[in-house]
Amino acid sequence: MILIFGGTTEGRISVQTLEEAGKPFYYSTKGDEQEVFLHNGIRLQGAMDAGQAIAFCHRHDIRLIVDAAHPFATQLHDTLEQVSSETRIPVIRFERIFPERDEQHIIWCKDYDDAMQRIRTEGVSSLLVLSGVQSIGKLKPLWRNNDGCYFRILDRDSSRRIAHEQGFPAERLFYYRQGEDESILLQQLRPEAILTKESGMSGGFSEKVAAARQLGIRIFALCRPDTSRKFIYVNGEHGLRRMVEKYLPDFFPLHSGLTTGTCATAAAVAATWDLFNSNSAERPEEFPVVLPNGETIYVPVEPQEDTPRPVLQDNGESYSEISATVIKDAGDDPDITNGMKIVARMAVPSCMIDALREETSQEAPRIIIRGGEGIGTVTMPGLGLEPGAPAINNTPREMIKKNVRLCLERLHIAGHPLPLVVTISIPGGEEIARRTFNPRLGIEGGISIIGTSGIVKPFSSEAFINSIRKSMEVAKATKSPRIVISSGAKSERYIKARYPDLPPQAFVHYGNFIGETLKIADEEEVACVSLGVMIGKAVKLAEGNLDTHSKKVTMNKAFIQDMARRAGCGSKTLAAIGQMTLARELWDIIPEESLNKFGRILIAHCHRHCAPLLPNGELTILLITENGEIYL
Repeated sequence: MILIFGGTTEGRISVQTLEEAGKPFYYSTKGDEQEVFLHNGIRLQGAMDAGQAIAFCHRHDIRLIVDAAHPFATQLHDTLEQVSSETRIPVIRFERIFPERDEQHIIWCKDYDDAMQRIRTEGVSSLLVLSGVQSIGKLKPLWRNNDGCYFRILDRDSSRRIAHEQGFPAERLFYYRQGEDESILLQQLRPEAILTKESGMSGGFSEKVAAARQLGIRIFALCRPDTSRKFIYVNGEHGLRRMVEKYLPDFFPLHSGLTTGTCATAAAVAATWDLFNSNSAERPEEFPVVLPNGETIYVPVEPQEDTPRPVLQDNGESYSEISATVIKDAGDDPDITNGMKIVARMAVPSCMIDALREETSQEAPRIIIRGGEGIGTVTMPGLGLEPGAPAINNTPREMIKKNVRLCLERLHIAGHPLPLVVTISIPGGEEIARRTFNPRLGIEGGISIIGTSGIVKPFSSEAFINSIRKSMEVAKATKSPRIVISSGAKSERYIKARYPDLPPQAFVHYGNFIGETLKIADEEEVACVSLGVMIGKAVKLAEGNLDTHSKKVTMNKAFIQDMARRAGCGSKTLAAIGQMTLARELWDIIPEESLNKFGRILIAHCHRHCAPLLPNGELTILLITENGEIYL
């Protein structure tokens, strides 16, 4: 069992993440005011001290604790550190994402006493406090004799009660509602200054600061307190899931993986680190990667067996380079790229190595991304990349650039007039690519570096759906008058004979994701779609199952019998349907005189469920027999 301490946005995300496992867990909040959907989770309410928490963990066999509480919930953090120490239960701290501290425009305060002293020293007479209702008691010496001190609190009875118990005047209270524009109250009140907490991105810190700066209002901020170094830190849903998978391998039935883009990024970060630390610090086994959603995960990188070496770049400049390798981990997603090596070769101007931390420029370094061995080349439009470019999609490109720059910042390495060059390679990638969709997409000579989230969810078939989207984009770019979707090579071979004039790229495979493919076609504003389907998927689709995977749905014999009855089939045929094991047997079971009518009824059911997904396009459904005949 897992025990989450929440009551925050991070708590809600933790619940959503753990619900994916379909197993029970506990979700504990101090009060009952947070609305959160729990299907498998069990809600707990009321504060626990260390003794109560330890007893609960023993009683309910808790194996992992998630601390998703507010950053300023110091008492709870200390309690969980004690619980972990005495029970040896690991604690995952779901921390918020914090923007870099602005030392120029914000006055940072280490605690409430420091804040009161700084506010007095600055001579602030009109102050709006945005640090929560619990701050009222802690700031009492500041507001007790100051009529110009106002508090904004949550619009709920418990907050009003706390304010009343502290004796704070009700007329100087303002109430916050979810999603409210921060600038409205500031424009109305026009305080000299605000006091807020370093509450992170999910706590609206950036919005408060931006609104105050726009109006020329001074900003005081309480620094977030430190939490235990013994905790395991994550700051997003993907990192949380990966840590749960690591410490409780059986909790999720299937494990998540990494996209090729994330692996390439981690290798590039490691190579950057290696260039500037080859003779000094001990090399980490894992390197940080900031994903597109802003969270940071840590990716294992292979031990470094290389040393920096001098090279001459195309422009004749002297560079130093080194390579780093990541082994692709696809988790439990059925991915042909699982286990392959993804190599990043980082080349930086030699003078940067020589100067090390001497700042030659304050500009962010320019970074060039290139494709090496095993990386495919784009040969057709529609993928968002120019023909002739290496098949490294835009999201991975930006991930590599952003994370390399962050690595340089952590190393205090400034920019340089010459660019840094990152070359991504996949040994054996050309051979692997022959067994992927790449040749159909017009990507020749190797693998593509892809990924929109950076994470592959197992059998969400995110990778497969992404390939459908790319195939659809390529098909549209051919300006084909019609796009034909089918489950795979066999059904496509039969349909191609019907549309001999369409380009090869106009044929897109949906696998089992018929609904997702039609939604993508609608998003791409495809005018005409032909959906080819063989009878095994057709009988599932006709009942409204838009994902026809056998693990998701099986054929409903009673439903098929009803269609057969409407087609005029007798009791003998209906009985045979009840005994069949494979839907393809229907071609032999349904009498020849009833086949056409049965086919029309089946197609009509499929059309009824599919047409609403393509509201602005024309949809034709083709029912394909085992020998390639097509029913319309």
